[in-house]
Amino acid sequence: MADLFGSTEPDHGARRVVDDDWVGRPLADRLRPRVLSEVVGQEHLTGPDGVLSRMLASGTLGSLILWGPPGTGKTTLARLLANETEFAFEQISAIFSGVADLKKVFEAARMRRRSGRRTLLFVDEIHRFNRAQQDSFLPVLEDGTVVLVGATTENPSFELNAALLSRARVLVLHPHTQASLAQLLERAEQAEGRELPLDETARLSLLRMADGDGRAVLTLAEEAWRAARPGERLDEAALQRVLQRRAPIYDKSQDGHYNLISALHKSVRGSDPDAALYYLCRMLDAGEDPLFLARRLVRMAVEDIGLADPQALVVCNAAKDAYDFLGSPEGELALAQAAIYLASAPKSNAVYVAYKSAVRTAKQNGSLPPPAHILNAPTKLMKSEGYGQGYEYDHDAPGAFSGQDYFPERLGRRTFYEPTDRGAEREIGRRLQHWDARRRERDDRSRD
Repeated sequence: MADLFGSTEPDHGARRVVDDDWVGRPLADRLRPRVLSEVVGQEHLTGPDGVLSRMLASGTLGSLILWGPPGTGKTTLARLLANETEFAFEQISAIFSGVADLKKVFEAARMRRRSGRRTLLFVDEIHRFNRAQQDSFLPVLEDGTVVLVGATTENPSFELNAALLSRARVLVLHPHTQASLAQLLERAEQAEGRELPLDETARLSLLRMADGDGRAVLTLAEEAWRAARPGERLDEAALQRVLQRRAPIYDKSQDGHYNLISALHKSVRGSDPDAALYYLCRMLDAGEDPLFLARRLVRMAVEDIGLADPQALVVCNAAKDAYDFLGSPEGELALAQAAIYLASAPKSNAVYVAYKSAVRTAKQNGSLPPPAHILNAPTKLMKSEGYGQGYEYDHDAPGAFSGQDYFPERLGRRTFYEPTDRGAEREIGRRLQHWDARRRERDDRSRD
């Protein structure tokens, strides 16, 4: 598997013929780094003061989990670590391997160890192993039979069990920046001995299409060379026609999904309509279900705007109905309108806080009966037990407010909802203050 490549040495502009099938191999594979210093884009790991550089300088190598998006160099780094330490390199994929395959690898590593050579076992997509399969690594890690280097695109905290994580160090690989992708293109041009047939705007467009993936940028470059006629120089529009477009890296059930919906929610909460619109469009562009986004917008309306703008919930439900009615792509505009409305609205989480507080109180105090005066009494027995006695019909009271207590007697009156002074809650707060004053007047009269 090919990953990221680059060079800091002056003689790397020459074509490197490694074997007889050079011409038939993909560009990304031909340009795979031969030493750690050639790796581009992960300087926090491979630079002079990087984690891996320090580890190799100490003469020791521990088990690692390499976590990062596609095309950032996980496979390449594992191979280079084996070369640098002169470990035997074994590679398996969790997609195609099971416990039987692992047992064979472990037994080969034991035999190798008896002859004085250690084994680096590289496991691609390690998060796809189930819990029992992950547990099978524990004995061979503890006795040093293998040094494990696992690669994953998913958050190890969620996908790998704690026992395995406690025996391996997690290293994070970053997506490529525009600058590091540009380095890879320059390296490819040096190796090929020719420039890419792209003008400046097309070159920038190709970098954007790669979406932080080093392997992808070299694959796209190779396609551009194939597509261009002799002497032709492609502009941005021509490049996009030739290459179409690369789907954004986004798995609707994994980190990309949760990271972007979190970014959208926090942008709304932070009253930034432009950022909210950007993340909404990112998710729609990646193929997210618009109705999922509609549901989350409704959640934002009740959690972060609440009664500061009661229309927010109405707008979000209307946007969902509009999407149902119009379908795609016209319906997405209604979602965009709702997102902008939410981000622009006054904010209050007072309802959210009140709800959580009331839930805690309800759970902590059990099945307390309401006070007898507000219980219905449809039978003589219930009337004889005092049900409904003393109840005051609020519409018959002055100002349609009796001021009676409706909490269970053993609980006493509580305050859960405390409106802010923002938006419509300012008026709600004034109403509550008025009723609280009336309630205190009633209490004072009852004491007299």
